[in-house]
Amino acid sequence: MRVAITGASRGIGARLMAAYSSRGAEVMGTSRRGGNGLVALDLAESPDFAPLVASVGDGPLDLLVCNAGIYPDKGQSLDTGFDCATWARSMAVNVAGPFLTVQALLPALRRTASTSGGAKIAIISSAMGSQARAPGGSYIYRASKAAALNVARNLSRDLARDSIVVGAYHPGWVRTDMGGAGAEIDADQSAEGLVARFEELTAATTGCFRNWDGADIPF
Repeated sequence: MRVAITGASRGIGARLMAAYSSRGAEVMGTSRRGGNGLVALDLAESPDFAPLVASVGDGPLDLLVCNAGIYPDKGQSLDTGFDCATWARSMAVNVAGPFLTVQALLPALRRTASTSGGAKIAIISSAMGSQARAPGGSYIYRASKAAALNVARNLSRDLARDSIVVGAYHPGWVRTDMGGAGAEIDADQSAEGLVARFEELTAATTGCFRNWDGADIPF
């Protein structure tokens, strides 16, 4: 099995990479600066996908996990926060990032689908992007994760003809730099749950929006 994971230098991405490696998969991960076995990919600054595409090479790609994301507006005030530059950077990383990564690696995913009957894409969104919940605050992050969900849903329709299935996932409230020390679960729990969710993704569930523990999340 060959897997590519963006944002794999720490937190959930690093634990996903470790989980797949422990299962014997060939895993290619990215980080903003690269190094330590990771491919350089900065989704905020005119991303260059050539190194990642070269890392995948001419072989197949069974699973792409679009995990890289940022939450720069955490705690900002409605009266004074949410500046234009933060909106632009967040949308570049959290929304355009997954789409452009899929676009860059689509040939490899199609190679897998044509030879083995299917390939998978997992986009890490967030329950904070649920339109049904929307409790207020964190406007940029919520909007970007709602848009990431929208990207996943539309990709699931367009790629069905290629036997590529797509799911959007909430990793849980995780004790990472982003989630904070008071979060509910650790990164290992989240990663193990997500691996199980990715494994159960099929043509029947493509376009899903699910929690790390398998519960469906309202759109």
